[in-house]
Amino acid sequence: MHATSLSWSPQTGWSPSRPTEITGGKVDLILYFGASELLQASDPVPVRELRTAHPEAVCAGCSTAGEIRDNSVNDGTLSALLIHFDRTTVRGACVHVTSPDDSEEAGTLLGRQLAAPDLRHVFVLSDGLLVNGSRLTASLRAHLPPGVHATGGLAGDGPRFRHTVAGLDDNLGPGHVVAVGFYGDAIRVSYGSAGGWEPFGPKRLITRAAGNVLYELDDQPALALYKRYLGERAAGLPAAGLLFPLQLLHEADADAGLVRTILAVDEQTQSLTFAGDIPVGHFCRLMKAGSDTLVEGAGHAAGQALMPPDGPRAAVLISCVGRKLVLGQRVEEEIEAVLARLGTGICAAGFYSYGEISPAGLTHGCELHNQTMTLTVFDEAS
Repeated sequence: MHATSLSWSPQTGWSPSRPTEITGGKVDLILYFGASELLQASDPVPVRELRTAHPEAVCAGCSTAGEIRDNSVNDGTLSALLIHFDRTTVRGACVHVTSPDDSEEAGTLLGRQLAAPDLRHVFVLSDGLLVNGSRLTASLRAHLPPGVHATGGLAGDGPRFRHTVAGLDDNLGPGHVVAVGFYGDAIRVSYGSAGGWEPFGPKRLITRAAGNVLYELDDQPALALYKRYLGERAAGLPAAGLLFPLQLLHEADADAGLVRTILAVDEQTQSLTFAGDIPVGHFCRLMKAGSDTLVEGAGHAAGQALMPPDGPRAAVLISCVGRKLVLGQRVEEEIEAVLARLGTGICAAGFYSYGEISPAGLTHGCELHNQTMTLTVFDEAS
């Protein structure tokens, strides 16, 4: 296996080299992550150049809330990971959705398209606003072969929450859900996902919700209650909600649960829309974080993804836009914490997202996470 990371900016073009100058064998897989203004252009130049340089490669990517290449974080750029496999086959699939109601069918179609006896892993890049991530991942779990897990993330649009795109090969646009399957006995995949957020305030019962829309907590309008917690920050919703996500709890005395990020607010219905389902009857708490705890959480995620460093490895780092807003000028510290824990021989790229996909525990093949650092590490057995 051979992996190379590249970046592109409007000011400097490609760095450290052009896609056509990549050596070490043919390229089998290109993963790219670019600013939404770049990818929504009528001619997204860096994507076209990647495709032209390596037309036989599976090429998948999405828009971001920040681009990661090795240990740097940038905005308004594109980062790419180009991988050649010695004994692994990759295959891409893409479906289109028009609303979150299509999410379950999208997971079904992708699972069926990629299923094969030698399928070992699936990597997903999805539109970040038109997809209900928890329904997508539940459907993938149900339709992927036993033992096959999925990782990945939801596309971003900075802190704007207006338009996101994802694409496979030449098919790039809004409403796309892309999945890449990895086939054969040589591929080895490890992954990790951790947060670093801390709950605060009382636990509240979810008394009215529909899918990923939350209407009432403890029989009170959810938006009004949430605004009381935010105080002056409420004027900045929905972006301000990235700093105060919700932790979902199966029962009142539970200590840990999935985290959900706000995508939109509705003043008329006093509701909050999240990246994944908000189940009635569950409990929730607000969460907050400081820079040190988020960096520590990123290191924990890398610890989960450790594998013996006996050859070249490629890592895709997907962190949530809310973490980026909290970390501010310290944002690169969480990337450095991950790479330091993974050790030498790592080629890394990734992005800041509206949601992360990774297994949760030992029984779930994939789950939607929010506000985590999630990473996927690929290598091949020697």
